[in-house]
Amino acid sequence: MKYYLIVGEASGDLHASHLMTALKAEDAQAEFRFFGGDLMAAVGGTLVKHYKELAYMGFIPVLLHLRTIFANMKRCKQDIVDWNPDVLILVDYPGFNLKIAKFIHAKTKIPVYYYISPKIWAWKEYRIKNIRRDV
Repeated sequence: MKYYLIVGEASGDLHASHLMTALKAEDAQAEFRFFGGDLMAAVGGTLVKHYKELAYMGFIPVLLHLRTIFANMKRCKQDIVDWNPDVLILVDYPGFNLKIAKFIHAKTKIPVYYYISPKIWAWKEYRIKNIRRDV
């Protein structure tokens, strides 16, 4: 199977690398393509974009890099559509991943799974309806 994964920070890279290792143990033909990090790259597959190029924290840094953020999101959407994976696996990173999930759900038949979902109980409870709809 073809697996596309998206993480946005170091802990996501760690968890996704463990998931990829487990998937490879069950699926010898597993192919990976991802927005991820060094740990995921060490497992194998194609690193499309490193999470360090995606992470902007705080209002001002986000505002200053808005064009880059939107370009990364557009690139990610197009890359998923072009590669046409059997499954899309999202790991935390809700600001980016929920937008990707909405797009993929609306435009493709690729199943979307959240391996580590956002902490809805602690922050932005309204996101549950989006997760129910798109994941």
